[in-house]
Amino acid sequence: MKPDLIATRQAIRQGLSTPLQEAEACLAIARSAACESAFLQLTPESLLDNARRPDVANSPLAGLPISVKDLFDVAGQVTAAGSRVLAAVPAAVQDAPAVARLRQAGGGLLGRTNMVEFAFSGVGVNPHHGTPRAWDALTDQAAGSDAQGHVPGGSSSGAAVSVATGAAFIGLGSDTGGSIRIPAALNGIVGFKNTARRVPTQGALPLSTTLDTVCAMARSVRDAITVHEVLAQRSVARSTAPLAALRLAVPTTVFLDGLDA
Repeated sequence: MKPDLIATRQAIRQGLSTPLQEAEACLAIARSAACESAFLQLTPESLLDNARRPDVANSPLAGLPISVKDLFDVAGQVTAAGSRVLAAVPAAVQDAPAVARLRQAGGGLLGRTNMVEFAFSGVGVNPHHGTPRAWDALTDQAAGSDAQGHVPGGSSSGAAVSVATGAAFIGLGSDTGGSIRIPAALNGIVGFKNTARRVPTQGALPLSTTLDTVCAMARSVRDAITVHEVLAQRSVARSTAPLAALRLAVPTTVFLDGLDA
């Protein structure tokens, strides 16, 4: 896994990197075979213009690239929810609140990510725009294997792959029945489903008007906390308890029955 947002933000503030250098590197990954079918639209001009802002390095997200699931309104773009049915609807006139908050915090819009059509699956398959490959496809390629990789999980499939490959530092998505948690687990990254209504759902095409939750995926737990603070506009108190003081429950039946080794 590449350095997380907080480490990269620190490097930028120490003069070891710049938002523009990071944006260009991420854009190259987004255009590579690793992100095949992960993005439905890239927005390089918006990304690079944001990275060139003189004040952006000191913002919470430091001008670093974020990806946005095709479920959210972005001003001037069509919100098609991974479908062809909505491809001709009018473009959004303003950003969804979640998108606006990320941009106000200095996030640079890298592009719109692929998803399960209308978010109706946790597998990650999309018959119209192709199916992104989970992070293990990179391992297969490095080893010279012809394996095609595993499904990325859904419905926020492209968002997860964008983070796992290093194209984006934050992948904005949604979770109703696992659409953040499943792809995060299948791609070896961190997904956090916050309490419903912590983040406004306006400007996001609904799957369930009562159960949808706007949340994100990141490269680390501390990044997940940071982006949640931006999305929910709240401060999260960090526990000082050592990990050894925590007790974790691990299921031994039902959830693991029939699980691939």
